[in-house]
Amino acid sequence: MKLVLIRHGESEWNKENRFTGWTDVDLSDTGRAEAAQAGDALREGGFDFDVCYTSYLKRAMHTLGIVLARMDREWLPVVKSWKLNERHYGALQGLNKSETAAQYGEDQVKIWRRSFDIQPPSLTEEDGRSPRHSAQYRDEPPEILPLTESLKDTIARTVPFFEEAVKKDMQAGKRVIIAAHGNSLRALVKYFDGLTDAEIIDVNIPTGIPLIYEFDDDFKVVSKRYLADEAALGEKMSSVANQGKSK
Repeated sequence: MKLVLIRHGESEWNKENRFTGWTDVDLSDTGRAEAAQAGDALREGGFDFDVCYTSYLKRAMHTLGIVLARMDREWLPVVKSWKLNERHYGALQGLNKSETAAQYGEDQVKIWRRSFDIQPPSLTEEDGRSPRHSAQYRDEPPEILPLTESLKDTIARTVPFFEEAVKKDMQAGKRVIIAAHGNSLRALVKYFDGLTDAEIIDVNIPTGIPLIYEFDDDFKVVSKRYLADEAALGEKMSSVANQGKSK
């Protein structure tokens, strides 16, 4: 069984080095180009899909749309769930990462960005950035929508969704792609690879490069690889790792 994961292409706030979280920003021109390249690579690699999964955030939805267009597969069914959303960065959302690192220190920003179970400062319920005021989540009970999240919190919604929906599709023989976000995909990588809470801290997911997992019948990982050459992959990994550093 194969599964393709892809982090959305560069967003406007990735480009500006800002904490994004659940803020619904779109792709940058670079991000759209990354998504197109990913679609071309998947098509040229002979990949095909039966069902697609993505989040409620347009940067992931638009990435998936571009990928499918390049593959001539825009007709495929797409399942959307907020449980594949990016980690909610609370009151950090909208702040520049480098400026925040200069103010609070790189170590503190790394804790907020990369620690397993420490949440960033929370939004208040009245804050206009709260998902409880957004039409995207109007059918969800307000109390289940986060005002901040750690990676542990993200795992607690992402992994059960995978188990309940995506895994069942795969076991039924369907070929699946998930277009999501750095932290919702890190949650899945931690789960698939059996990483410890400490090991996941330094795992980076590059934008716009498909990650191919292959599983055996017991859902153990047989192999994993990025669909990119080593130079491009290394450059993207380094870019993600350096986002939280002061300049």
